[in-house]
Amino acid sequence: MVADAAREKSIAAFLAAHGWGAAERRPLAGDASFRRYERLARNGERAVLMDAPPPHEDVRPFIKVDRLLRKAGLNAPEIFAADEAAGLLLLEDFGDDTYTRLIARGHDERELYELAVDVLIRAHTVLDESALAALPAFEDERCIEEAMRLIEWYWPAAHGGPAPGDAIRAFVEAWRAVLPAARKIPDGLTIYDYHVDNLMLLPDAARRAGIARVGLLDFQDATRAPVSFDLMSLLQDVRRDMPAALATDCYERYLGAFPTLGRDDFAASYAILGAQRNVRILGTFVRLWTRDGKPGYLSWLPRTWRFVEADLAHPASAPLKAWFDAHLPPDLRGIPQRLGPVADEAARKGMTGKVAAG
Repeated sequence: MVADAAREKSIAAFLAAHGWGAAERRPLAGDASFRRYERLARNGERAVLMDAPPPHEDVRPFIKVDRLLRKAGLNAPEIFAADEAAGLLLLEDFGDDTYTRLIARGHDERELYELAVDVLIRAHTVLDESALAALPAFEDERCIEEAMRLIEWYWPAAHGGPAPGDAIRAFVEAWRAVLPAARKIPDGLTIYDYHVDNLMLLPDAARRAGIARVGLLDFQDATRAPVSFDLMSLLQDVRRDMPAALATDCYERYLGAFPTLGRDDFAASYAILGAQRNVRILGTFVRLWTRDGKPGYLSWLPRTWRFVEADLAHPASAPLKAWFDAHLPPDLRGIPQRLGPVADEAARKGMTGKVAAG
């Protein structure tokens, strides 16, 4: 409680210093991190407070990437004020129209996804090597470290105990075998969490054209990675089923903008990095329940497995597929029943079986 009171005192001082001390404050939806957001209102004006408490969070990457995106002509929120040491930012308010909410209200799904693809095309066309050099590289060691969340969190839930050393060594060797094929295409700005929850139509979108209508959120983890990554993140969205024809059209829309990009190499990179991302997510979702007490993410495990299986089916992923077939066969893919009553409830709702392709 003392820590909460001290944090609130810091926030109040920050807001007062920048003229928002008397503003009305209303919580906004959070995410899977320690970050917290509030909407501020004063005299007809609005802004957003990002509360990213150190040492759990660091606002400096957000600030750096925000500047990079805006330099590229993309809509990251303007930063009105910052206290980097305290982990506090005062941001432009992009409103409430996330892609997720718009789709739920019946907005043209194709229009939204095509705009999202065009944002990636812009990012991968405009930013040069010097701009990309400011971003951390998505190196093999990071890829493997992230994939190890499966071993650390999902494996015990599925098997009832820790993974043996030989299985862990084989897992790492499989990744080392496939990652070179993922890197046969160019690197580009990778927002990393590029999906419908982090994409918006701006409040004045009707007065804008093309990608100027799109606002970007949650980009602090941006990295320099093969250009397949964000497209895969958008189209292999574990939060929702996307029509297969639309996913294919978006994939082709992106490739059509880069006619010299080798299609076979791109497809291999897309599959391998898709497997990496979705394996990480499997471990993360189990961790969010078992460590952090957030069971809601478990309902997305079956869809995540569907994407993993699709990515493993690509020939370039063969070493990974062999590992999964040996160590996490189909009967261990889903919501592990060892997670207890939450898994039982998921089973009653029909969420543990295979999810049909959208």
